Amino acid sequence: MRLSELSIRRPVFATVLSLLLLILGIMAAMRLSIREYPDVAQPVVSVSVNYRGANAAVIESRVTQVLENEIAGLEGVDKLTSQSRDENASINVQFTADRNVDDAANDVRDRVSRVMARLPDEADPPQIQKVDSGADPVLFIILTSNKRSGLELTDYAERYLVDRISAVPGVANVNMNGGRRFAMRIWLDRGAMASRRIAITDIENALRSENVEMPAGRIESEQREFTLRADMSLHTEEDFRNLVIGRGEGGYLVRLGEVAEVQLAAENQRSGAATNDGPAILMPVTPLSTANVLEVAAAVKKEMALIREGLPADINLEVNIDNSVFIRESMKKVLLALGETLLIVLVVIFVFLGSLRATLIPAVTIPVSIFAAAIVMAALGYSINTLTLLGAVLAIGLVVDDAIVVLENIVRRIEKGEQPLLAAVNGSHEIGFAVIATTMVLVAVFLPISYLEGNVGRLFREFGVTVAAA
Repeated sequence: MRLSELSIRRPVFATVLSLLLLILGIMAAMRLSIREYPDVAQPVVSVSVNYRGANAAVIESRVTQVLENEIAGLEGVDKLTSQSRDENASINVQFTADRNVDDAANDVRDRVSRVMARLPDEADPPQIQKVDSGADPVLFIILTSNKRSGLELTDYAERYLVDRISAVPGVANVNMNGGRRFAMRIWLDRGAMASRRIAITDIENALRSENVEMPAGRIESEQREFTLRADMSLHTEEDFRNLVIGRGEGGYLVRLGEVAEVQLAAENQRSGAATNDGPAILMPVTPLSTANVLEVAAAVKKEMALIREGLPADINLEVNIDNSVFIRESMKKVLLALGETLLIVLVVIFVFLGSLRATLIPAVTIPVSIFAAAIVMAALGYSINTLTLLGAVLAIGLVVDDAIVVLENIVRRIEKGEQPLLAAVNGSHEIGFAVIATTMVLVAVFLPISYLEGNVGRLFREFGVTVAAA
């Protein structure tokens, strides 16, 4: 017995089956993430090294080339790019699409660890990150104050805001643009150094050896035990000025304040941000690649409302740029086109068939087919985006075609005098194979789009599968 005949003879079974597909499809659609476009980003791992005081040529020869030569031999590397700038080296390793980003990052860490001993001792340890090249910030939060300096504002943001926003579900990271962190800046006087026979290495060695905090054992007695620590760290400008950096003639102690100007200022004075109200910090919020962008934006705004309740009176926290608005409006426009397509299709069916009852039958097939396609999308990890919704719009016409053809053949038999039940069975038998063949041809047309190579194929993969599944 064919499925069409079974459905005609067992209408309750057909109804339950359709409702089951509809309910499961709605549940799957509610769990799909929402993006503007499909995730086409290839696995990218970045390596960054800071080497203060070194120019670009030194960075290139001492850091970048050493790391490049070691990383280039990794399996699955598609593209390797690097930049050598003053005080910084950055390397981006792009892997093939089938490479797991976690495994790729582990391989890069293993290769970098091999050459750690060959890097300059003064350079900071390499920072390795899994970078999603398609991850754009969904929100730009701006923090301003009309009383605090940029240093104080940055310190407050790092202490109380960044961790709270980063803990919001779906948030990958929160950066700080224009931040000015506290640092002790030492401006050397070469004339005073020369007169006291002090070299830069003397100052550097003194800072490294004296500005430390280390364990110093413990004191034990019969009744008590104390843990000791040697706190030789320097905290204030005066502490740094009084630091002994060498000895002059006759055993005279040379202090740092005699050969340098010590100032508590910003770690990096080349960057900053400000508004008409005063200093500012811009914090881009980047979502996870698998997260629902609209839900992440709403959750961050909700957390911001809670943060505002405890903010000092002079600090203001607002959303500067909200990219979720564009995505939301784009989705609304596509959904509106989806509704208009559905309405136009139903009007055309009614005009040509002339029966409201006959029009309702193809109308039922549309939501069942479209929502049931979401089951396949959820199983494959796809998202609701502009291209998948475009596929749903296109699928409406394709889905209705088969229903109209079968319905018209049944109506033709009824007009010739056959009983409705017999006309339904015979009419569906007569063109059932042709309808299946037509459907398979459409699947064979759209599904191969998913097998295109490169980013184009990855971009249209979800589109082709969505249309074929519907």
